[in-house]
Amino acid sequence: MDAAQALEVNRILLATMAGALVVLAGALYAAVYAIGKMAENQNLTRLSYLFYAVLIVGVLILARSLEFSGVWNALAVILLVAYYLAPQAIWRLCVGTHADTEHAEADQESTRNPS
Repeated sequence: MDAAQALEVNRILLATMAGALVVLAGALYAAVYAIGKMAENQNLTRLSYLFYAVLIVGVLILARSLEFSGVWNALAVILLVAYYLAPQAIWRLCVGTHADTEHAEADQESTRNPS
């Protein structure tokens, strides 16, 4: 294996590790964000943003190692925006869904047992 091939192998290994970091950091960001919201713990919610920062670093390493350009850079930015907004949107959806369920159950209970 010559030096050019060794550099390519290193680049691909770095990209693979960066891709794994993106997935892991994204999952930890979403999980810690949700747990922080459920526990009403501001510190956990803040900690989730640290995992989001790690996600950003992973995307930057991935983009550099694979030499992203043009549309690929735009896709990386879209990925970062989507990863940031998705857990927050899912949390709002869950809260709204469960609030509607609680209202429906309360309405059913009041029609069964009118006071």
